[in-house]
Amino acid sequence: QRFPMTILDDILIAEATADPDGRLTFARVMELALYHPEHGYYGPAPRRIGRAGDFFTAVSAGQLYGRLLAGLAERTWNEMGKPGEFCIIEQGAHDGQLAHDMLSACGLPLRIVEPNPRYQAAQHARLADFQDRVSWTDSLGELPPCPALFVCNELPDAMPVHLLRFESGEWRELHVAWEGGRAIFKSGPLSSGRLRGEAARLPVNLPEGHMMEIGLAALDWMEALARSAIHGRIFIADYGLDEEEFFSPERAGGTLRRYHSHQSDDRVLEDLGRCDLTAHVNFTRLAETAASRGLSTLAYEHQGRFLGRLGMNWLRSLDGAPPDAATQALLRQYHTLTHPAFLGRSFRVLLLEKPRQLAS
Repeated sequence: QRFPMTILDDILIAEATADPDGRLTFARVMELALYHPEHGYYGPAPRRIGRAGDFFTAVSAGQLYGRLLAGLAERTWNEMGKPGEFCIIEQGAHDGQLAHDMLSACGLPLRIVEPNPRYQAAQHARLADFQDRVSWTDSLGELPPCPALFVCNELPDAMPVHLLRFESGEWRELHVAWEGGRAIFKSGPLSSGRLRGEAARLPVNLPEGHMMEIGLAALDWMEALARSAIHGRIFIADYGLDEEEFFSPERAGGTLRRYHSHQSDDRVLEDLGRCDLTAHVNFTRLAETAASRGLSTLAYEHQGRFLGRLGMNWLRSLDGAPPDAATQALLRQYHTLTHPAFLGRSFRVLLLEKPRQLAS
């Protein structure tokens, strides 16, 4: 589906026109297309997810996902010695549904990291029954010192990425320019020294035209999380790959995609602001960045295996008892979350530990 040009297109064109080279990095385009406060896909208000929205997440499957993560939070709290100031921290809470499901399943307090006041308003409405256990913070840097389980579901895959393409034996960047009111890609030099440093890590024996996304924003986010005052464990669930998987022939076109009404394609310069944009997370670089700051990896695996272990005790509790309608619904959710044909293999989980001595 092709929509007419919007005010966001005009904003991008004006910014590109002011640039000496008449172009923008794709990271800048993606940032505004997703997060412009008035005209970005996510800016004005939380988007509907699930069957009625543009995409489906683990939260869409039902309350079991939050119930399993609440169990992970309780286990983390127990293993840390049941500190009184412990809390769950969620970033990327969207409309508050996952927070609601976790709060419904345990008695722990929860803090949401959310800078957008419109999202905060939606979350306040969703969590009205738990106001005595919920608080809000605008940024990771404002989190108070406390032991915690940090949770984010499908957050770094929506952070802006730079686009690189392998050309004539070297990595070049795909910038965005406009011709006749239409956005197009133009190959050019890498836009920063930091990007050149990331490109220097990449192989140079790939076929001509191989594409690669570089998520500097996700690495910056991990650095900020490492610098934050909290300590404990960090749970990250998202689409993603090991770095070497990005270089396989089936990934030659990159992983960047546009989503609208549950349809995805690679027409990422069309209908900016009206469609979701996402790229697979480079979990290798994310874990390396965490390790460079003293965090350790406790688990890294497909979501199905991770959630399968979290749900093992619950499954055992059902042995010998005929499931009622509510239990049957939960079992269907469990199947959706863990089966490789559904969400079990599409998503990966990275569980990190941040020692107390690293809390600033």
